[in-house]
Amino acid sequence: MNRRELFKSASALAVVGLLPQVAIAGTNGPDAADKGPRETLLLDKGWRFHDGDIAMPVLITHDQTYNAAKAGRALGAASPAYDDSDWTEVTLPHDFVSFQPIENGTNVDQGYRRRGIVWYRNHLKFSDADRGKHIELQLDGIATFATIWFNGTLVARNWSGYNSTYIDLTPYVTYGDSDNALVVRVDATAMEGWWYEGGGIYRDAWIVKRNPVHIVTDGVFAHPVKEGDEWKVPIEVTLNNSGTKDKTVQIVCTLLDAEERKISEGFIDLTVPKLGNAVGKASMPALSDPELWSIETPYLYRVLTRVTEGAEVWDEVTTTCGFRTERFDAQTGFYLNDKPLKIKGVCLHQDHAGVGCAVPEGVLDFRLRKLKELGANAIRFSHNAQNKALMDACDRHGFLVMAENRNFNASTDYLEQLEWLVRRDRNHPSVFLWSVFNEEPMQGTEQGYEMVRRMSAVVKALDTSRPVTAAMNDGLFTALNVSDAVDVVGINYQQHQYDAFHAAHPDIPMFSSEDTSAFMTRGEYKTDAVKHIMASYDDDAAPWGETHRAAWKEISARPFVAGTFVWTGFDYHGEPTPHTWPTNSSFFGIMDLCGFEKTAFYIHQAQWIDDRPVLGLVPHWNWQSGDKVRVMACANLDEVELFVNGKSAGKQAVDRLNMNYWTVDYAPGFIEVRGYRGSKLVSKVRNETTGKAVALRLVKDRPTLIGDGRDAMPIRVEAIDAKGRVVPDANHKVTFGGTAAIIGLGNGDPNCLEAEKGDTRSLFNGLAQVIIQAPEMAGNAAAVINLTARAESLKPANIEIRLDAPKAATPRQPTMLPMMVLDSWFRAPNATAHPDPNQRAADTDMNSWAWFRPGELFGAAKTDGYSLVAANYTPFASIQKNGGRVVFTSITGTCDIYLDGQAIGRKDDPAPSAMTVAIPPFGGSRRLSVVFKLKAGEPFGFGGLIRIGGPEKT
Repeated sequence: MNRRELFKSASALAVVGLLPQVAIAGTNGPDAADKGPRETLLLDKGWRFHDGDIAMPVLITHDQTYNAAKAGRALGAASPAYDDSDWTEVTLPHDFVSFQPIENGTNVDQGYRRRGIVWYRNHLKFSDADRGKHIELQLDGIATFATIWFNGTLVARNWSGYNSTYIDLTPYVTYGDSDNALVVRVDATAMEGWWYEGGGIYRDAWIVKRNPVHIVTDGVFAHPVKEGDEWKVPIEVTLNNSGTKDKTVQIVCTLLDAEERKISEGFIDLTVPKLGNAVGKASMPALSDPELWSIETPYLYRVLTRVTEGAEVWDEVTTTCGFRTERFDAQTGFYLNDKPLKIKGVCLHQDHAGVGCAVPEGVLDFRLRKLKELGANAIRFSHNAQNKALMDACDRHGFLVMAENRNFNASTDYLEQLEWLVRRDRNHPSVFLWSVFNEEPMQGTEQGYEMVRRMSAVVKALDTSRPVTAAMNDGLFTALNVSDAVDVVGINYQQHQYDAFHAAHPDIPMFSSEDTSAFMTRGEYKTDAVKHIMASYDDDAAPWGETHRAAWKEISARPFVAGTFVWTGFDYHGEPTPHTWPTNSSFFGIMDLCGFEKTAFYIHQAQWIDDRPVLGLVPHWNWQSGDKVRVMACANLDEVELFVNGKSAGKQAVDRLNMNYWTVDYAPGFIEVRGYRGSKLVSKVRNETTGKAVALRLVKDRPTLIGDGRDAMPIRVEAIDAKGRVVPDANHKVTFGGTAAIIGLGNGDPNCLEAEKGDTRSLFNGLAQVIIQAPEMAGNAAAVINLTARAESLKPANIEIRLDAPKAATPRQPTMLPMMVLDSWFRAPNATAHPDPNQRAADTDMNSWAWFRPGELFGAAKTDGYSLVAANYTPFASIQKNGGRVVFTSITGTCDIYLDGQAIGRKDDPAPSAMTVAIPPFGGSRRLSVVFKLKAGEPFGFGGLIRIGGPEKT
């Protein structure tokens, strides 16, 4: 049977259930979607959190020092035996900084929120069936520095808050009833950037179980390229063999279209050495006319990669890819699929109102949909690697992505971070640029050139299909600078240098990697420096920047400038500019922290959108009599005409670069702008004078949530008048309730000092936002959750959100409650009469009582009688306070169980079985005794571990 026949045979067996069914990729696992012979298990539950550092014990004696130097003997909070039972229970992702109050005196760029050192612990359980598998822990993101222990052994350190950590746990795992202690110490006092970075395990964690011969994480590269008129899909697959023997395997790569039809295949034979890696390369047969990935139609293919030996499938991974071409021309800009495309991009940090950097996928999707509505076609992720799920979403939504490296450093540790970024993201069709740094002081020096030359080489060794760039804000004209080491030059600001740089380097492509930095406060139209308010007419910008209108005017007029990345798409926590305390977030955003539109949103729609009519109108129409009001229209039409209470204030030719303005006298009623194409009215927008706020209204972002315990949705909160119109100056304090779980609150006010967690948040200029998260549904029955909102003097609001049953339950790694293992027992000599359970050996008796560890039976009793075994212990703090339970995982024989001499349980059946006995609250040291009733010839004793833990959860 040849390899093609083997593959077809394996696929047929999968259909009838004799081999694992192939599942096509989803988007919420570390390797897209891993099914069949591998398990990808979410590790979001079971985490316990301690806010603050815990000092390691001071070592004094030789024995202490000697033992602490050994594997498995970590001390303090890193020890498997450490009492974490009273730590706070948390679910990942978890940004602990987002829970902190905003306090003057803490770091301004971190939004005045305290960071510091924290600890996380979890207790994992692996079954005997996991023995022999390759078991990997994947931590998608920890801010900032992390030290990770597993079962008392230090297994990894991580030096960046933005890259993932992959840890082979296989040598350290214990199986069956054993508790596997996972401990993470996070030092978030360190900062990598000058913006809000969050803190803690703020992205997902996973346990991945694979066969010994398997595809390594991020180990498939399958990015289509075009050669002449034909396409091919080069394949590179990296395998690891954690087994005990070299293995020769077959790799079968299958290209599938969006309808899961097989398009082509490639085959590789590969020998993988034991405890080593091997790389196999092949090429899929050429395609002549694939569906192309573009920003309008982001068509995605999938590559299914299988590792087989004979009829056995060892591993399989599904990755996405897209067919597209890209090129930069130094004279005419950027081309996607050989069509000119002006880059209309935004820069983004990763945080959002209410949730900090722990942004759920539902909120990521909301943000991308808002950017599509804006008319953006590209995103620069500033200035670091992003959540894997966000990269997948950019593929689906059709955004070009400038993937940016965080640390400008050519040393080994930092080159490994860059290599990780490229390996992880090089299959994404959305990625079209690799950026190696942002605004570095050494950019105009020989040293900077040499660093970029090395960093670029790392990228090129992994991917030659995309250009390397860097975001330069200086040093463009020195004799030797980083522009000499990149493929495309990104220029931050420095718009007055565009022509000079192009004249000096006519063959170097260029684009604006960052521009604008203009200021606006949503819903405000009068600048007030004392109150830290910036008007929303696009008149104010940072000294180094330009207004939204002026910046785009410089770029749109120059074909050789490939496009823009506006600073920024959304406001972000930290880096408050131009004001500081109490201002704690930026004013730069086209949208505010919640994603509510500022005037800049309509300006860029007018500038960027060509395929549909755009018409925006500002400001609101709630003013004081006698006010002269500046009115602004943003349109992509031919003419606009303003009406004030039905009377024309004049018609103007549309100016898509500068926008259109009128200054009119305020009178209660309405303003209306009408947009014309030719002489035909195609659009109109009206802003009316509202009455006072009388009620609240809640607006869903989408109709339903998926009941998987992870899906999340932003809910828009509005104050409305009697006619249902949003009141633009309402600032009521709102309290939320209902059955929906609230994970974050916001209102878009950069000066607000209210907590972003809890159940209360003030409106800001008529709006606020609540982020809710779905519960995990049991079964497929339809379910509904609700959210309520109340404010003084306003009619309350209530909204219901239907939960859709997930297509499949989320596979999760089993975890355990923190429990103390009683592994040190003493057994008294057998007795013919029932012994006193409080009986103890004399202090001088070192011989008559035998020490043992539970796990093996004592064997068969030689005569009838009794056997007393006992252990002394001090319960965990939470058990001393609340009581708990003793769990015998396997006990054989009839027996009575005593706590400090008081009977607490009895076992009458001599057959081996598990047993749980409740224990009451009690402080200090305790003595647990078990008296076995012996029968000659019958076995007795503990066949498994004995643990003491808190009450069972219901």
